[in-house]
Amino acid sequence: MLSLTHTLLLSMPGATEWLIIAGAALVLFGGRKIPEFMRGLGKGIREFNDAKNDVKTELEEGLKQENKAKELESTSVTKSTSVKRTKAAVKKS
Repeated sequence: MLSLTHTLLLSMPGATEWLIIAGAALVLFGGRKIPEFMRGLGKGIREFNDAKNDVKTELEEGLKQENKAKELESTSVTKSTSVKRTKAAVKKS
């Protein structure tokens, strides 16, 4: 039975493995295709982060609007209650 530490060490590539992977990529794709691939990967990551930030911003704005609506609702309930009390006091007089 392997321990968790031993399993993690097996799954992490070392320096030799990275050199083999880089060499294989260079042989398979060639020197010209790798920069294009990295550029495309960078654009994809940037687009993902932009979309993530847009969703986060929209959620925060929605929560702010929801809080404002609740505040306005509670304020209008308080005002209508005080108006009713004032009308009731005027009728008693």
